[in-house]
Amino acid sequence: MNIVVLVKQVPDTWAERRLKADDKTLDRASVDVVMNEIDEYAVEEALKMKEASGGEVTILTMGPERAVETIRKALSMGADKAVHLVDDALAGSDAVQTSYAIAKVLETLEYDLVICGSEATDSRMSVMAALLAERTGKPQLSGARKVTVEGGSIKIERQTDNGYDVVEAPTPAILSVVEKINEPRYPSFKGIMAAKSKPLTTLTIADAGIEADKVGLASAPSQVVEFANKPPRQAGQIVKDEGDGGVKVAEFLASQKIV
Repeated sequence: MNIVVLVKQVPDTWAERRLKADDKTLDRASVDVVMNEIDEYAVEEALKMKEASGGEVTILTMGPERAVETIRKALSMGADKAVHLVDDALAGSDAVQTSYAIAKVLETLEYDLVICGSEATDSRMSVMAALLAERTGKPQLSGARKVTVEGGSIKIERQTDNGYDVVEAPTPAILSVVEKINEPRYPSFKGIMAAKSKPLTTLTIADAGIEADKVGLASAPSQVVEFANKPPRQAGQIVKDEGDGGVKVAEFLASQKIV
């Protein structure tokens, strides 16, 4: 089975994330960046499928030059090769535009399954699998906590609030996974060294047949128009208990319409 795994480089969740004043997009250059956490589970699931049934795992990333760091981590985990879509024209693309660009790259690849994490920590939109399914015409299996591949079909347990649903579809298909699906492996020293020599194809938008006026901030369907930094936290109110502390607390909660 040939599997393409989508991975994204995002700001570290522990970093203070800010928007840039000039174009109101996320400032990625000033913070530490890492592989999107749930994408690690997607890579792990692809590797498990490859180990069970053979095939090849290809990493696909859209991002700036430094995103190659994330690509190398995925390769060091055990993926076979990678494709990096990198072009200044892509800067500021929203989810709709990103799905268009990724779908165009997928047209250049042979795959039975596309796997992605259920959401990215820098946006938390959880829409990429659905958008890609719409653009590619492939069935979508989302929110998988367990995956079973049988011949030319794939079956999942989809995580729900009350348990799980069983969903099945033929391949090729688009799959998104949640963090309960597995435990990602740590790259070994051997894997890290091997990653340096694994094939990495770099594509521009022209290489992938992507129309420049359909990507980038200027034509993005969704944009941040205005933002303001969160005001500094104010000092709390100190209530001295002189036998009426409970009453004062109750009055405060009532004034805030909490009770």
